[in-house]
Amino acid sequence: MSIVVRILSLGWAIMMIMSITNVADGAIPNDLQEKISLINREGPYLGIVVPNRFEMNPLLESSNFLPHDTIPHLDHAGRRFRIGTLENRKVVVVMSGLSMLNSGVATQLLLSVFRIHGVLHLGSAGGANPEIQIGDVTIPHYWAHTGLWNWQRFGDGPQDELAFESNGDYTRKYGYLRFADYQARKEGEKSSDNYLNRVWYQPEEIFYGDGEPEIREHAFWVPIDKHYYSLAKNLEVNFLLSCLNLKELTR
Repeated sequence: MSIVVRILSLGWAIMMIMSITNVADGAIPNDLQEKISLINREGPYLGIVVPNRFEMNPLLESSNFLPHDTIPHLDHAGRRFRIGTLENRKVVVVMSGLSMLNSGVATQLLLSVFRIHGVLHLGSAGGANPEIQIGDVTIPHYWAHTGLWNWQRFGDGPQDELAFESNGDYTRKYGYLRFADYQARKEGEKSSDNYLNRVWYQPEEIFYGDGEPEIREHAFWVPIDKHYYSLAKNLEVNFLLSCLNLKELTR
């Protein structure tokens, strides 16, 4: 009886070890991890994150994009990472899906799995400046994510402290949007309060990869690396025109 128990215990231990082995490397299967290791030996790569097929397909169908000879793509966590070269630069292309959340998840997967030296977010964009035309290269001095808010309760005003402000979680430093300023009114009618009151813009919380765990920093305006200004100056007109249909240009 004791021999049978020992055999069963040994079999159970072997099954447990096999189970642990199969989910090693952050739940990446061993066969996939081997392919990732092979790809990373040829890196580093430029990561290209695209929100949807409409914007990704022209890139993949371009004669300038050449898939990897032996491993053209890898599937992981609901994403397909396409490996290849673009204008002789090694790239990994991934479709993120719409929304800031999907973009952030896809970018983090890209950085966690592959050897990446830079990330390019490729997609369509609009602008409010009528002086900016198709083909113009624009690089801002700063950018901000304005979708993080603290919604102030009705009845409180700009002088009133926000919930959890004293803990350092929220601030009134960056201003607010008052809904009553945008409601429809008859001509001559005075502005009145709106039950939605105000939303106060909040900075992002940043946790650095080489920093102390759970120690956060706050940032609202994020400066752009000056390296991109030098790149913009070196862009040739011929390159820009080759990316566009000349009939689309208005000047």
